[in-house]
Amino acid sequence: MTPGPGQTAAAVAARQRQTERKLTEVDVAIARLRRERGRLTVRAIAARAAVSATFLYENPAARARVQAAIADSKSRHDRISSEAHDQVEATWRERALNAEAELTRAQKEIFVQRQRLGELMGRLRDFDQMVPGESVQALVTENTSLKHCVQQFTREHRMVQERLEGARSNLRFADKRVADLEVQLLELQRPAASGCPAP
Repeated sequence: MTPGPGQTAAAVAARQRQTERKLTEVDVAIARLRRERGRLTVRAIAARAAVSATFLYENPAARARVQAAIADSKSRHDRISSEAHDQVEATWRERALNAEAELTRAQKEIFVQRQRLGELMGRLRDFDQMVPGESVQALVTENTSLKHCVQQFTREHRMVQERLEGARSNLRFADKRVADLEVQLLELQRPAASGCPAP
């Protein structure tokens, strides 16, 4: 006995209602995964919506919704990764520039102090030639003062060198971190480039 037209129409209508219900469940599952910041994949959406992965692949409306959700999730993730990468790079770049500026300032200061030291040493020799024996105590005091200046400049130079080493170390760390982030971005982009959905 063959089904009548009324039975066929009822079966088609029931099938359409079931499909619409599944599509609604797919939309709800996508929304929940986004809210929970879960990974959007075909399997995750199918499991959350209680539908088969086959339905998501074969139904054009479901396939379009899933593909749009996955693409949006990837672009958002790429944007967040890129922003984090830019922020880290900017921070390390600023630190390196500050260290370089401090080193340049310290080197200029050391150069000025060395010139001053040279002038004072020249004056000391001039005093020694002009008035031998008359101002020995003054010369000894000035010589002691100059030695203290030299020691202070040496300490400052050492501190600047240590800061420069720290800045260089920070820059090397930043370069390594940037390289790691670039590798992560490439790994995230590789599934999208192949055209296959991410597992």
